[in-house]
Amino acid sequence: MTKILLIEDDLTYSKIIKNFLEKNGYEVLSSTKVKDGLGHMEKHKIALTITDYRLPDGTGMDVLDKIIHDYPETPVILITNYSDIRTAVKSMKMGAFEYITKPINPDELLLTVQQALKKNTTDKTTFKKTEKEKKKRPSSELDYQIGQSKEALQIEKHIELVAPTDLSIIVLGESGTGKEYISKRIHQKSKRASGPFVAVDCGALSKELAGSELFGHVKGAFTGAIDHKTGHFENASGGTILLDEIGNLSYDIQIKLLRAIQERKIRKIGGNMDIPIDVRIIAATNDDLQELARSGHFREDLFHRLNEFSLKAQPLRERKEDLPFFARLFLEKSNASLDKNVAGFSPETEKIMLDYHWPGNLRELKNIVRRAVLLTGEGLVQPEVIPTELLDSEPFQPADIHSAKDLKSSFEEQEKLLIIKTLEELKFNKSKTAKVLNMDRKTLYNKLEKYGLD
Repeated sequence: MTKILLIEDDLTYSKIIKNFLEKNGYEVLSSTKVKDGLGHMEKHKIALTITDYRLPDGTGMDVLDKIIHDYPETPVILITNYSDIRTAVKSMKMGAFEYITKPINPDELLLTVQQALKKNTTDKTTFKKTEKEKKKRPSSELDYQIGQSKEALQIEKHIELVAPTDLSIIVLGESGTGKEYISKRIHQKSKRASGPFVAVDCGALSKELAGSELFGHVKGAFTGAIDHKTGHFENASGGTILLDEIGNLSYDIQIKLLRAIQERKIRKIGGNMDIPIDVRIIAATNDDLQELARSGHFREDLFHRLNEFSLKAQPLRERKEDLPFFARLFLEKSNASLDKNVAGFSPETEKIMLDYHWPGNLRELKNIVRRAVLLTGEGLVQPEVIPTELLDSEPFQPADIHSAKDLKSSFEEQEKLLIIKTLEELKFNKSKTAKVLNMDRKTLYNKLEKYGLD
């Protein structure tokens, strides 16, 4: 019998899900904590993990991160509240199979479980395919679509302009706006289209192994290096490498990356030979890299090397003209995958969707449409099958520029007070203060100067 691991600290919710899945022929092992759940992973052959986001000793992202690294063949479904929708979207990028929101609909849960297990079985039967063949397979059903808004058409125009060049590019935008798809589009329209496209989530790289993952290592370079490893840069030779969430890279890795860009050479961890590389670099981030550079968290010289050209993926709330287009696209895809016959959206539903601010952007829209198609079956999607969070939301109002400035001032004041308090508690030992505040000394000195505390 297929074993499913359920990590949920709400005992009532856990019991309902467990009973429902067991009635549908699955064996469910349940726990209320991250530690206990991962203990089940070590003792049992788990085919699928379902985890809540908020847990007593961690989060669902901790579970996801551990399973991706130690049990990569085990799919993960994240349960989340709508208040955590941005995190849920990020989990998909990290490697979660899917996320579902509370309150959970039984049909949606069962369908998601079946699809996750089906994909896992398919992946196991095709694991012998070469890396080149794997890279050709589409990674998601959210294929690139241009959209119809002026913002979308402007991005496409810029892609057409920059793709044939070898300029390094930074793609900016919130989670779920399609930064990776824009990057793939650039690659597909470039002279490197026949080469590999390698996407690296820098946010998922551990500080200890980031250098090895990016540049490779030689046998014996460190404890656990039992063989030679080819890094992502070598794998991307002749093609394009996407460094997603690049702002998460540690300072020492940023130095190695800068050298790789300047000299077009890399050196494996523990190696003594330079390896020439021929790759185009695209960086993607939802951080303000320029501000990170000014504050000392990101090398300014690296920022300028990467920022030969920049593109910004607009959030869905700022290009509402695209919403009907993508809603219809996702509806057609959902009809096909779920074997349903939903004709469209009622006028009331369309208004609700247009008024909503979509913090999870296209990924959130895709999930909501899929759920609506599942629950509707045929005819028009009515408001009753739309999550209550959309029904209760106020129409989105762009932030007042003065409010934004006030918010920044408030944050800076809190940061200044925190630095002063920590300095006083540690008797003005700046090294210890930097360590406690989780920043390097250079960043602390910059902030001391900024706030007139030096």
